[in-house]
Amino acid sequence: MSEDRETLEIRQAREEWEEGSLKRELENAGERKKDFRTTSGIPIKGLYTPVDLKDRNWTYLGKLGFPGEYPFTRGKSPTMYRGDFWRMYQYAGYGSPEASNKWYKYVMEQGAQELGVALDLPTQNGYDSDHLLCRGEVGKVGVAINSLADMETMFEGIPIEKVFISTVASAIGPIFLAWMIALAEKRGIPPQKLRISIQGDILREIVARGTYIFPVKPSVKITCDFIEYAVRNKLELENAYCGYHIREAGSDAIQEMTFTIANAMEYIRELIRRGVGVDEIPRPRILLVAGLDFFEEICKFRAFRRMWARILKEKFNAKDPRSMIFSYHSGSQSSLYTAQQPLNNIIRGTIAAMVQALAGSQISSVARYDEALSLSTPESVRVALRTQQIVAYETGVADTVDPLAGSYYVEMLTDELEQRATQLLEKVEAMGGAIPAIEQGFVEKEIAKSGYEDLKRIDSGEKVRVGVNKFQVDEPATLKLMKVDPAEGERQIQNVKSLKMKRDGRDVKNRLDEVKGAAREGTNLVPPILSAVKAYATVGEICDALRDVFGEYKRPRY
Repeated sequence: MSEDRETLEIRQAREEWEEGSLKRELENAGERKKDFRTTSGIPIKGLYTPVDLKDRNWTYLGKLGFPGEYPFTRGKSPTMYRGDFWRMYQYAGYGSPEASNKWYKYVMEQGAQELGVALDLPTQNGYDSDHLLCRGEVGKVGVAINSLADMETMFEGIPIEKVFISTVASAIGPIFLAWMIALAEKRGIPPQKLRISIQGDILREIVARGTYIFPVKPSVKITCDFIEYAVRNKLELENAYCGYHIREAGSDAIQEMTFTIANAMEYIRELIRRGVGVDEIPRPRILLVAGLDFFEEICKFRAFRRMWARILKEKFNAKDPRSMIFSYHSGSQSSLYTAQQPLNNIIRGTIAAMVQALAGSQISSVARYDEALSLSTPESVRVALRTQQIVAYETGVADTVDPLAGSYYVEMLTDELEQRATQLLEKVEAMGGAIPAIEQGFVEKEIAKSGYEDLKRIDSGEKVRVGVNKFQVDEPATLKLMKVDPAEGERQIQNVKSLKMKRDGRDVKNRLDEVKGAAREGTNLVPPILSAVKAYATVGEICDALRDVFGEYKRPRY
Protein backbone atom coordinates (compact mmCIF):
# COMPACT_ATOMS: atom_id res chain seq x y z
CA MET A 1 0.00 0.00 0.00
CA SER A 2 1.52 3.34 -1.03
CA GLU A 3 2.09 5.94 1.66
CA ASP A 4 0.39 9.32 1.70
CA ARG A 5 2.28 12.43 0.77
CA GLU A 6 2.68 13.72 4.33
CA THR A 7 4.21 10.43 5.53
CA LEU A 8 6.71 10.43 2.68
CA GLU A 9 7.61 14.05 3.41
CA ILE A 10 8.18 13.28 7.09
CA ARG A 11 10.36 10.26 6.27
CA GLN A 12 12.47 12.34 3.91
CA ALA A 13 12.72 15.24 6.37
CA ARG A 14 13.77 12.91 9.16
CA GLU A 15 16.51 11.34 7.04
CA GLU A 16 17.85 14.81 6.26
CA TRP A 17 17.72 15.77 9.95
CA GLU A 18 19.54 12.57 10.97
CA GLU A 19 22.29 13.16 8.39
CA GLY A 20 22.55 16.84 9.28
CA SER A 21 21.76 18.31 12.69
CA LEU A 22 21.70 15.03 14.61
CA LYS A 23 24.92 13.66 13.11
CA ARG A 24 26.83 16.89 13.84
CA GLU A 25 25.60 16.95 17.45
CA LEU A 26 26.55 13.32 18.02
CA GLU A 27 30.02 13.93 16.57
CA ASN A 28 30.57 17.03 18.71
CA ALA A 29 28.99 16.09 22.03
CA GLY A 30 27.49 12.60 21.92
CA GLU A 31 24.81 11.43 24.32
CA ARG A 32 24.78 10.65 28.04
CA LYS A 33 24.82 6.90 27.46
CA LYS A 34 24.97 4.44 24.65
CA ASP A 35 21.65 2.69 25.26
CA PHE A 36 18.37 4.25 26.42
CA ARG A 37 15.69 1.87 27.66
CA THR A 38 12.63 1.93 29.90
CA THR A 39 12.70 0.11 33.22
CA SER A 40 11.12 -2.88 31.42
CA GLY A 41 13.85 -2.90 28.78
CA ILE A 42 11.94 -1.30 25.90
CA PRO A 43 14.40 0.64 23.66
CA ILE A 44 13.82 4.41 23.56
CA LYS A 45 14.64 6.34 20.40
CA GLY A 46 15.77 9.92 20.60
CA LEU A 47 12.83 11.18 18.57
CA TYR A 48 9.35 10.01 17.61
CA THR A 49 7.24 11.25 14.71
CA PRO A 50 3.87 10.31 13.15
CA VAL A 51 5.77 7.76 11.04
CA ASP A 52 6.49 5.64 14.13
CA LEU A 53 2.76 5.22 14.67
CA LYS A 54 2.11 4.72 10.98
CA ASP A 55 4.59 1.82 11.00
CA ARG A 56 2.52 0.15 13.75
CA ASN A 57 -0.77 0.52 11.81
CA TRP A 58 -1.94 2.81 14.61
CA THR A 59 -5.31 4.49 14.12
CA TYR A 60 -7.05 6.98 16.35
CA LEU A 61 -10.37 5.14 16.60
CA GLY A 62 -8.80 1.68 16.78
CA LYS A 63 -6.24 2.35 19.50
CA LEU A 64 -7.32 5.54 21.24
CA GLY A 65 -10.96 6.46 20.77
CA PHE A 66 -12.88 8.57 23.25
CA PRO A 67 -12.99 8.58 27.07
CA GLY A 68 -15.66 6.31 28.48
CA GLU A 69 -15.90 4.24 25.29
CA TYR A 70 -14.24 1.04 24.09
CA PRO A 71 -11.29 0.39 24.16
CA PHE A 72 -11.12 2.74 27.19
CA THR A 73 -7.50 3.74 26.59
CA ARG A 74 -8.38 7.30 27.59
CA GLY A 75 -10.28 6.43 30.76
CA LYS A 76 -13.46 4.84 32.00
CA SER A 77 -15.73 7.90 31.91
CA PRO A 78 -16.34 10.71 29.39
CA THR A 79 -15.48 13.50 31.85
CA MET A 80 -12.89 11.80 34.12
CA TYR A 81 -11.53 14.36 36.63
CA ARG A 82 -13.65 17.19 35.25
CA GLY A 83 -16.54 15.43 37.03
CA ASP A 84 -14.66 14.66 40.23
CA PHE A 85 -11.10 13.99 41.35
CA TRP A 86 -9.82 10.51 42.06
CA ARG A 87 -10.62 9.01 45.46
CA MET A 88 -7.76 9.73 47.84
CA TYR A 89 -6.79 6.70 49.83
CA GLN A 90 -4.54 5.89 52.75
CA TYR A 91 -3.70 2.35 53.88
CA ALA A 92 -3.35 2.50 57.64
CA GLY A 93 -3.88 0.81 60.97
CA TYR A 94 -1.69 -0.57 63.71
CA GLY A 95 -1.77 -2.11 67.15
CA SER A 96 -5.18 -2.61 68.72
CA PRO A 97 -8.65 -1.76 67.39
CA GLU A 98 -8.78 1.10 69.89
CA ALA A 99 -5.56 2.66 68.53
CA SER A 100 -6.64 2.19 64.92
CA ASN A 101 -10.03 3.76 65.61
CA LYS A 102 -8.28 7.00 66.61
CA TRP A 103 -5.94 6.71 63.62
CA TYR A 104 -8.78 6.30 61.10
CA LYS A 105 -10.59 9.30 62.50
CA TYR A 106 -7.40 11.35 62.11
CA VAL A 107 -6.90 10.17 58.52
CA MET A 108 -10.50 11.12 57.66
CA GLU A 109 -10.00 14.56 59.21
CA GLN A 110 -7.02 15.08 56.87
CA GLY A 111 -9.15 14.45 53.80
CA ALA A 112 -8.88 10.71 53.09
CA GLN A 113 -11.95 9.53 51.18
CA GLU A 114 -11.43 5.83 51.77
CA LEU A 115 -10.30 3.86 54.80
CA GLY A 116 -7.76 1.22 53.86
CA VAL A 117 -7.62 -1.22 56.77
CA ALA A 118 -4.10 -2.59 57.20
CA LEU A 119 -4.39 -5.91 59.04
CA ASP A 120 -1.44 -7.29 60.97
CA LEU A 121 0.32 -10.42 59.70
CA PRO A 122 -1.23 -12.85 62.23
CA THR A 123 -4.73 -11.76 61.15
CA GLN A 124 -3.90 -12.00 57.44
CA ASN A 125 -2.47 -15.48 57.97
CA GLY A 126 -5.48 -16.70 59.94
CA TYR A 127 -4.09 -16.76 63.47
CA ASP A 128 -5.47 -15.29 66.68
CA SER A 129 -3.34 -12.85 68.65
CA ASP A 130 -2.85 -15.38 71.47
CA HIS A 131 -1.30 -18.02 69.20
CA LEU A 132 2.28 -18.88 70.13
CA LEU A 133 3.48 -18.24 66.54
CA CYS A 134 2.31 -14.63 66.81
CA ARG A 135 4.47 -13.50 69.71
CA GLY A 136 6.13 -10.20 68.83
CA GLU A 137 4.03 -9.71 65.66
CA VAL A 138 0.65 -8.69 67.07
CA GLY A 139 -0.31 -5.25 65.79
CA LYS A 140 3.16 -4.54 64.38
CA VAL A 141 2.43 -3.87 60.69
CA GLY A 142 -1.32 -3.41 60.95
CA VAL A 143 -4.25 -3.74 63.28
CA ALA A 144 -4.92 -7.05 65.03
CA ILE A 145 -8.51 -8.21 64.41
CA ASN A 146 -9.59 -11.45 66.04
CA SER A 147 -13.37 -11.27 65.96
CA LEU A 148 -16.49 -9.24 65.36
CA ALA A 149 -15.90 -7.64 68.78
CA ASP A 150 -12.71 -6.06 67.46
CA MET A 151 -14.51 -4.75 64.37
CA GLU A 152 -17.11 -3.14 66.63
CA THR A 153 -14.35 -1.36 68.52
CA MET A 154 -12.32 -0.37 65.46
CA PHE A 155 -15.28 1.28 63.67
CA GLU A 156 -16.90 2.83 66.76
CA GLY A 157 -18.13 6.30 65.81
CA ILE A 158 -17.31 5.80 62.12
CA PRO A 159 -20.32 5.77 59.74
CA ILE A 160 -19.47 2.61 57.81
CA GLU A 161 -22.37 3.15 55.41
CA LYS A 162 -20.95 6.54 54.33
CA VAL A 163 -17.26 5.75 53.84
CA PHE A 164 -15.62 3.37 51.38
CA ILE A 165 -13.80 0.62 53.31
CA SER A 166 -11.11 -1.55 51.80
CA THR A 167 -8.58 -4.06 53.02
CA VAL A 168 -5.96 -6.58 51.99
CA ALA A 169 -7.52 -9.83 53.24
CA SER A 170 -6.50 -12.26 50.54
CA ALA A 171 -6.61 -15.52 52.47
CA ILE A 172 -9.44 -14.44 54.78
CA GLY A 173 -11.64 -12.51 52.34
CA PRO A 174 -14.92 -14.25 53.28
CA ILE A 175 -14.21 -13.63 56.97
CA PHE A 176 -13.66 -9.89 56.49
CA LEU A 177 -16.81 -9.68 54.39
CA ALA A 178 -18.73 -11.53 57.12
CA TRP A 179 -17.39 -9.12 59.75
CA MET A 180 -18.62 -6.14 57.73
CA ILE A 181 -22.06 -7.69 57.12
CA ALA A 182 -22.49 -8.64 60.77
CA LEU A 183 -21.38 -5.19 61.95
CA ALA A 184 -23.82 -3.49 59.57
CA GLU A 185 -26.69 -5.68 60.71
CA LYS A 186 -25.93 -4.95 64.38
CA ARG A 187 -26.21 -1.25 63.53
CA GLY A 188 -29.45 -1.77 61.62
CA ILE A 189 -27.79 -0.96 58.27
CA PRO A 190 -28.72 -3.09 55.24
CA PRO A 191 -25.46 -4.70 54.00
CA GLN A 192 -26.37 -3.53 50.48
CA LYS A 193 -25.58 0.02 51.63
CA LEU A 194 -21.96 -0.81 52.38
CA ARG A 195 -19.21 -0.04 49.89
CA ILE A 196 -16.42 -2.56 50.37
CA SER A 197 -13.28 -3.52 48.50
CA ILE A 198 -11.51 -6.73 49.51
CA GLN A 199 -8.14 -7.43 47.98
CA GLY A 200 -8.82 -11.14 47.64
CA ASP A 201 -6.34 -11.94 44.87
CA ILE A 202 -4.78 -14.96 46.57
CA LEU A 203 -2.75 -15.98 43.51
CA ARG A 204 -0.58 -12.89 43.78
CA GLU A 205 -0.04 -13.71 47.47
CA ILE A 206 1.33 -17.10 46.49
CA VAL A 207 3.77 -15.72 43.91
CA ALA A 208 4.70 -12.41 45.51
CA ARG A 209 3.43 -11.20 48.88
CA GLY A 210 3.25 -14.34 51.01
CA THR A 211 0.13 -14.07 53.20
CA TYR A 212 -1.49 -17.27 51.98
CA ILE A 213 -2.92 -20.16 54.02
CA PHE A 214 -4.49 -22.85 51.87
CA PRO A 215 -3.35 -24.68 48.71
CA VAL A 216 -3.86 -22.95 45.37
CA LYS A 217 -7.18 -24.41 44.18
CA PRO A 218 -9.04 -24.17 47.53
CA SER A 219 -7.70 -20.60 47.82
CA VAL A 220 -9.20 -19.66 44.45
CA LYS A 221 -12.48 -21.28 45.55
CA ILE A 222 -12.51 -19.20 48.74
CA THR A 223 -11.98 -15.97 46.80
CA CYS A 224 -14.74 -16.82 44.34
CA ASP A 225 -17.06 -17.74 47.22
CA PHE A 226 -17.21 -14.19 48.53
CA ILE A 227 -17.51 -12.70 45.03
CA GLU A 228 -20.36 -15.07 44.19
CA TYR A 229 -22.04 -14.32 47.52
CA ALA A 230 -21.87 -10.58 46.75
CA VAL A 231 -23.48 -11.16 43.33
CA ARG A 232 -26.30 -13.32 44.72
CA ASN A 233 -27.01 -10.86 47.55
CA LYS A 234 -26.57 -7.65 45.53
CA LEU A 235 -23.75 -6.29 47.68
CA GLU A 236 -21.64 -3.38 46.46
CA LEU A 237 -18.33 -5.19 46.58
CA GLU A 238 -15.13 -4.80 44.62
CA ASN A 239 -12.73 -7.69 44.55
CA ALA A 240 -9.28 -6.28 43.97
CA TYR A 241 -6.93 -7.97 41.54
CA CYS A 242 -3.49 -6.81 42.46
CA GLY A 243 -0.33 -6.29 40.44
CA TYR A 244 1.15 -3.98 43.06
CA HIS A 245 2.82 -6.71 45.06
CA ILE A 246 3.94 -8.55 41.94
CA ARG A 247 5.83 -5.38 41.01
CA GLU A 248 7.16 -4.86 44.53
CA ALA A 249 8.48 -8.43 44.47
CA GLY A 250 10.71 -7.55 41.52
CA SER A 251 8.71 -7.77 38.29
CA ASP A 252 8.90 -5.24 35.52
CA ALA A 253 5.87 -3.35 34.17
CA ILE A 254 5.17 -5.94 31.47
CA GLN A 255 5.13 -8.83 33.95
CA GLU A 256 3.02 -6.76 36.35
CA MET A 257 0.37 -6.28 33.63
CA THR A 258 0.51 -9.87 32.40
CA PHE A 259 0.39 -11.77 35.67
CA THR A 260 -2.34 -9.51 37.07
CA ILE A 261 -4.56 -10.22 34.08
CA ALA A 262 -3.67 -13.95 34.04
CA ASN A 263 -4.68 -14.26 37.71
CA ALA A 264 -7.91 -12.31 37.17
CA MET A 265 -8.83 -14.61 34.29
CA GLU A 266 -8.71 -17.61 36.64
CA TYR A 267 -11.29 -16.05 38.98
CA ILE A 268 -13.51 -15.04 36.05
CA ARG A 269 -13.41 -18.58 34.61
CA GLU A 270 -14.29 -20.09 38.00
CA LEU A 271 -17.22 -17.69 38.48
CA ILE A 272 -18.52 -18.48 35.00
CA ARG A 273 -18.32 -22.21 35.84
CA ARG A 274 -20.55 -21.47 38.83
CA GLY A 275 -23.16 -19.87 36.61
CA VAL A 276 -22.25 -16.24 37.26
CA GLY A 277 -22.43 -14.47 33.90
CA VAL A 278 -19.47 -12.37 32.87
CA ASP A 279 -21.70 -9.28 32.85
CA GLU A 280 -22.89 -10.12 36.38
CA ILE A 281 -19.42 -10.21 37.94
CA PRO A 282 -18.95 -7.05 40.03
CA ARG A 283 -16.64 -4.55 38.41
CA PRO A 284 -13.28 -5.26 40.02
CA ARG A 285 -10.70 -2.93 41.45
CA ILE A 286 -7.29 -3.38 39.86
CA LEU A 287 -4.30 -2.15 41.79
CA LEU A 288 -1.11 -1.37 39.91
CA VAL A 289 2.11 0.38 40.87
CA ALA A 290 2.82 3.99 39.98
CA GLY A 291 6.58 3.83 39.61
CA LEU A 292 9.12 6.50 38.74
CA ASP A 293 9.78 5.66 35.07
CA PHE A 294 7.36 8.47 34.28
CA PHE A 295 6.25 7.75 30.73
CA GLU A 296 6.41 3.95 30.94
CA GLU A 297 4.22 3.98 34.04
CA ILE A 298 1.61 6.29 32.49
CA CYS A 299 1.58 4.21 29.31
CA LYS A 300 1.27 1.00 31.33
CA PHE A 301 -2.02 2.17 32.85
CA ARG A 302 -3.38 3.17 29.45
CA ALA A 303 -2.25 -0.10 27.84
CA PHE A 304 -3.71 -2.14 30.68
CA ARG A 305 -7.14 -0.53 30.28
CA ARG A 306 -7.16 -1.33 26.58
CA MET A 307 -5.86 -4.87 27.06
CA TRP A 308 -8.42 -5.61 29.79
CA ALA A 309 -11.32 -4.32 27.69
CA ARG A 310 -10.22 -6.36 24.68
CA ILE A 311 -9.85 -9.59 26.69
CA LEU A 312 -13.25 -9.21 28.39
CA LYS A 313 -14.90 -8.54 25.04
CA GLU A 314 -13.08 -11.07 22.88
CA LYS A 315 -12.24 -13.93 25.26
CA PHE A 316 -15.20 -13.78 27.64
CA ASN A 317 -17.83 -12.32 25.29
CA ALA A 318 -18.80 -9.48 27.62
CA LYS A 319 -21.64 -7.45 26.15
CA ASP A 320 -22.10 -4.71 28.73
CA PRO A 321 -19.41 -2.00 28.37
CA ARG A 322 -19.40 -1.71 32.16
CA SER A 323 -17.96 -5.24 32.30
CA MET A 324 -14.95 -4.04 30.31
CA ILE A 325 -13.90 -1.36 32.80
CA PHE A 326 -12.75 -1.47 36.39
CA SER A 327 -11.94 0.79 39.30
CA TYR A 328 -8.33 1.74 38.69
CA HIS A 329 -6.42 1.84 41.97
CA SER A 330 -2.79 2.88 41.92
CA GLY A 331 -0.19 3.37 44.60
CA SER A 332 3.31 4.78 44.55
CA GLN A 333 5.99 2.10 44.41
CA SER A 334 7.15 2.06 48.01
CA SER A 335 10.04 -0.32 47.27
CA LEU A 336 11.66 2.63 45.48
CA TYR A 337 11.59 4.66 48.70
CA THR A 338 14.93 4.78 50.47
CA ALA A 339 15.99 4.77 54.09
CA GLN A 340 18.86 7.04 53.04
CA GLN A 341 17.85 10.72 52.83
CA PRO A 342 14.17 9.85 53.47
CA LEU A 343 12.90 13.36 52.68
CA ASN A 344 13.80 12.62 49.04
CA ASN A 345 10.83 10.23 49.16
CA ILE A 346 8.47 13.21 49.23
CA ILE A 347 9.69 14.03 45.71
CA ARG A 348 9.32 10.40 44.64
CA GLY A 349 5.77 10.45 45.98
CA THR A 350 4.99 13.65 44.07
CA ILE A 351 6.18 12.09 40.81
CA ALA A 352 4.05 9.01 41.51
CA ALA A 353 1.02 11.22 42.23
CA MET A 354 1.52 12.94 38.86
CA VAL A 355 1.81 9.55 37.13
CA GLN A 356 -1.49 8.47 38.65
CA ALA A 357 -3.26 11.68 37.67
CA LEU A 358 -1.97 11.67 34.09
CA ALA A 359 -2.73 7.95 33.72
CA GLY A 360 -6.38 8.26 34.77
CA SER A 361 -6.43 6.43 38.10
CA GLN A 362 -9.74 6.45 40.01
CA ILE A 363 -8.35 5.57 43.45
CA SER A 364 -4.88 6.78 44.30
CA SER A 365 -2.45 6.59 47.17
CA VAL A 366 1.00 7.95 47.88
CA ALA A 367 3.41 6.08 50.13
CA ARG A 368 4.62 7.99 53.18
CA TYR A 369 8.17 9.35 53.12
CA ASP A 370 9.17 7.34 56.22
CA GLU A 371 7.87 4.03 54.85
CA ALA A 372 11.36 2.56 54.37
CA LEU A 373 12.02 3.06 58.07
CA SER A 374 8.84 2.47 60.07
CA LEU A 375 5.08 2.69 60.20
CA SER A 376 3.80 6.12 59.28
CA THR A 377 3.67 9.05 61.64
CA PRO A 378 0.76 11.51 61.61
CA GLU A 379 3.01 14.02 59.83
CA SER A 380 4.04 11.63 57.03
CA VAL A 381 0.41 10.61 56.43
CA ARG A 382 -0.60 14.26 56.21
CA VAL A 383 2.21 15.02 53.73
CA ALA A 384 1.16 12.04 51.56
CA LEU A 385 -2.44 13.27 51.45
CA ARG A 386 -1.39 16.87 50.85
CA THR A 387 0.74 15.69 47.91
CA GLN A 388 -2.36 14.31 46.20
CA GLN A 389 -4.44 17.34 47.12
CA ILE A 390 -1.87 19.76 45.66
CA VAL A 391 -1.66 17.74 42.44
CA ALA A 392 -5.47 17.69 42.21
CA TYR A 393 -6.27 21.28 43.13
CA GLU A 394 -3.22 23.33 42.16
CA THR A 395 -1.56 21.91 39.03
CA GLY A 396 -4.29 21.83 36.37
CA VAL A 397 -3.42 18.27 35.28
CA ALA A 398 -6.99 17.20 36.04
CA ASP A 399 -8.65 19.83 33.88
CA THR A 400 -8.72 17.86 30.61
CA VAL A 401 -9.08 14.16 29.89
CA ASP A 402 -5.95 12.09 29.10
CA PRO A 403 -3.78 15.17 28.41
CA LEU A 404 -0.79 13.19 27.05
CA ALA A 405 -2.86 11.41 24.37
CA GLY A 406 -1.55 11.89 20.87
CA SER A 407 2.09 12.20 21.88
CA TYR A 408 3.99 10.06 19.38
CA TYR A 409 6.15 8.63 22.16
CA VAL A 410 3.26 8.01 24.55
CA GLU A 411 1.14 6.24 21.95
CA MET A 412 4.07 4.16 20.68
CA LEU A 413 5.03 3.11 24.21
CA THR A 414 1.41 2.32 25.14
CA ASP A 415 1.19 0.12 22.06
CA GLU A 416 4.51 -1.59 22.75
CA LEU A 417 3.62 -2.40 26.36
CA GLU A 418 0.30 -3.90 25.32
CA GLN A 419 1.98 -5.97 22.62
CA ARG A 420 4.69 -7.34 24.92
CA ALA A 421 2.24 -8.09 27.73
CA THR A 422 -0.07 -9.86 25.27
CA GLN A 423 2.80 -12.05 24.07
CA LEU A 424 3.71 -13.02 27.64
CA LEU A 425 0.04 -13.70 28.47
CA GLU A 426 -0.17 -16.05 25.47
CA LYS A 427 2.77 -17.96 26.94
CA VAL A 428 0.95 -18.29 30.29
CA GLU A 429 -2.26 -19.36 28.55
CA ALA A 430 -0.32 -22.01 26.60
CA MET A 431 0.65 -23.53 29.98
CA GLY A 432 -3.04 -23.82 30.86
CA GLY A 433 -3.46 -20.47 32.61
CA ALA A 434 -2.18 -18.82 35.77
CA ILE A 435 -2.67 -21.77 38.14
CA PRO A 436 -0.50 -24.25 36.16
CA ALA A 437 2.03 -21.47 35.48
CA ILE A 438 2.24 -20.81 39.23
CA GLU A 439 2.39 -24.49 40.14
CA GLN A 440 5.24 -25.01 37.64
CA GLY A 441 7.18 -22.13 39.17
CA PHE A 442 7.16 -20.09 35.96
CA VAL A 443 5.68 -16.91 37.45
CA GLU A 444 7.93 -16.78 40.50
CA LYS A 445 11.03 -17.47 38.45
CA GLU A 446 10.19 -14.68 36.01
CA ILE A 447 9.61 -12.19 38.84
CA ALA A 448 12.79 -13.25 40.67
CA LYS A 449 14.90 -12.99 37.53
CA SER A 450 13.60 -9.50 36.77
CA GLY A 451 14.20 -8.32 40.33
CA TYR A 452 17.73 -9.76 40.36
CA GLU A 453 18.65 -8.05 37.11
CA ASP A 454 17.32 -4.73 38.42
CA LEU A 455 19.37 -5.02 41.62
CA LYS A 456 22.48 -5.78 39.57
CA ARG A 457 21.96 -2.55 37.61
CA ILE A 458 21.72 -0.59 40.86
CA ASP A 459 24.78 -2.31 42.38
CA SER A 460 26.85 -1.58 39.28
CA GLY A 461 25.77 2.05 39.18
CA GLU A 462 24.17 1.63 35.75
CA LYS A 463 20.86 2.55 37.35
CA VAL A 464 20.99 5.54 39.68
CA ARG A 465 19.20 5.54 43.02
CA VAL A 466 19.72 9.02 44.43
CA GLY A 467 21.14 8.92 47.92
CA VAL A 468 21.95 5.21 47.67
CA ASN A 469 24.51 4.74 44.90
CA LYS A 470 24.96 8.40 43.94
CA PHE A 471 24.79 11.74 45.73
CA GLN A 472 25.26 10.07 49.11
CA VAL A 473 25.72 12.13 52.26
CA ASP A 474 27.02 11.18 55.66
CA GLU A 475 24.38 12.43 58.05
CA PRO A 476 22.68 11.12 61.18
CA ALA A 477 19.04 10.07 61.07
CA THR A 478 16.83 12.91 62.27
CA LEU A 479 13.30 11.65 61.60
CA LYS A 480 10.98 10.89 64.45
CA LEU A 481 9.82 7.34 63.70
CA MET A 482 6.56 5.65 64.58
CA LYS A 483 6.91 2.88 67.15
CA VAL A 484 4.07 0.60 68.19
CA ASP A 485 3.75 0.29 71.94
CA PRO A 486 4.16 -3.45 72.84
CA ALA A 487 1.28 -2.95 75.27
CA GLU A 488 -1.06 -2.72 72.26
CA GLY A 489 -0.28 -6.30 71.31
CA GLU A 490 -0.57 -7.53 74.88
CA ARG A 491 -3.96 -5.85 75.15
CA GLN A 492 -5.16 -7.78 72.12
CA ILE A 493 -3.88 -11.07 73.51
CA GLN A 494 -5.84 -10.51 76.70
CA ASN A 495 -8.92 -9.34 74.79
CA VAL A 496 -9.13 -12.50 72.69
CA LYS A 497 -8.58 -14.73 75.73
CA SER A 498 -11.36 -12.89 77.56
CA LEU A 499 -13.70 -13.20 74.58
CA LYS A 500 -13.21 -16.96 74.38
CA MET A 501 -14.16 -17.30 78.05
CA LYS A 502 -17.29 -15.11 77.87
CA ARG A 503 -19.06 -16.37 74.74
CA ASP A 504 -21.19 -19.52 74.31
CA GLY A 505 -18.50 -22.11 73.53
CA ARG A 506 -20.93 -24.84 72.50
CA ASP A 507 -22.66 -22.53 70.01
CA VAL A 508 -19.29 -21.54 68.55
CA LYS A 509 -18.27 -25.20 68.15
CA ASN A 510 -21.51 -26.05 66.35
CA ARG A 511 -21.08 -23.19 63.92
CA LEU A 512 -17.44 -24.06 63.26
CA ASP A 513 -18.57 -27.60 62.47
CA GLU A 514 -20.91 -26.07 59.87
CA VAL A 515 -17.95 -24.24 58.33
CA LYS A 516 -16.02 -27.50 58.18
CA GLY A 517 -18.99 -29.31 56.65
CA ALA A 518 -19.41 -26.69 53.92
CA ALA A 519 -15.70 -26.94 53.12
CA ARG A 520 -15.98 -30.73 52.73
CA GLU A 521 -19.10 -30.46 50.57
CA GLY A 522 -17.67 -27.71 48.36
CA THR A 523 -20.54 -25.29 48.95
CA ASN A 524 -20.19 -21.54 49.38
CA LEU A 525 -18.38 -20.79 52.63
CA VAL A 526 -19.72 -17.29 53.30
CA PRO A 527 -23.07 -18.27 54.92
CA PRO A 528 -21.55 -20.62 57.54
CA ILE A 529 -18.65 -18.21 58.15
CA LEU A 530 -21.14 -15.38 58.68
CA SER A 531 -23.01 -17.55 61.16
CA ALA A 532 -19.76 -18.32 63.01
CA VAL A 533 -18.72 -14.66 63.03
CA LYS A 534 -22.03 -13.65 64.62
CA ALA A 535 -21.36 -16.16 67.41
CA TYR A 536 -17.97 -14.44 67.92
CA ALA A 537 -15.87 -17.27 66.55
CA THR A 538 -12.37 -15.94 65.94
CA VAL A 539 -10.40 -15.68 62.72
CA GLY A 540 -8.00 -18.34 63.98
CA GLU A 541 -10.80 -20.78 64.83
CA ILE A 542 -12.50 -20.33 61.46
CA CYS A 543 -9.22 -20.77 59.58
CA ASP A 544 -8.34 -23.83 61.67
CA ALA A 545 -11.67 -25.39 60.65
CA LEU A 546 -10.74 -24.79 57.02
CA ARG A 547 -7.17 -26.03 57.56
CA ASP A 548 -8.58 -29.32 58.80
CA VAL A 549 -10.23 -29.79 55.39
CA PHE A 550 -7.96 -28.03 52.90
CA GLY A 551 -4.57 -28.30 54.57
CA GLU A 552 -1.95 -25.57 54.10
CA TYR A 553 0.01 -24.43 51.07
CA LYS A 554 3.62 -25.57 51.08
CA ARG A 555 5.87 -23.64 48.76
CA PRO A 556 7.52 -26.13 46.40
CA ARG A 557 11.22 -26.16 45.61
CA TYR A 558 11.49 -25.36 41.94
